[in-house]
Amino acid sequence: MNILHLPLKKQWYDMIKRGEKTEEYRDINAYWLPRLVDLSKRVNTFKPFTHVRFRLGYTKTTMLREIESISVGYGKPEWGAPTDRRVYIIKLKPHGTDQQ
Repeated sequence: MNILHLPLKKQWYDMIKRGEKTEEYRDINAYWLPRLVDLSKRVNTFKPFTHVRFRLGYTKTTMLREIESISVGYGKPEWGAPTDRRVYIIKLKPHGTDQQ
């Protein structure tokens, strides 16, 4: 497993845990670019993450979900995506595994 670690606000954490939210978003910026994109390749590709471990804020509460894909696009505003710009979209597989 190659795990991406992401802290989430309670609202988004709870929605993912209930299965209501199936994507997580991160801004396309200098902070997230080297964390998600393999810059060593001639053509930029996303790093081969297989799972994401979501952490409820900075507590010890976590859940593990399998990643379906990572892409760039416009996310859903009701799931926290901005409406005026593209973002990294971390798409989750429908039946991830919860781990506390």
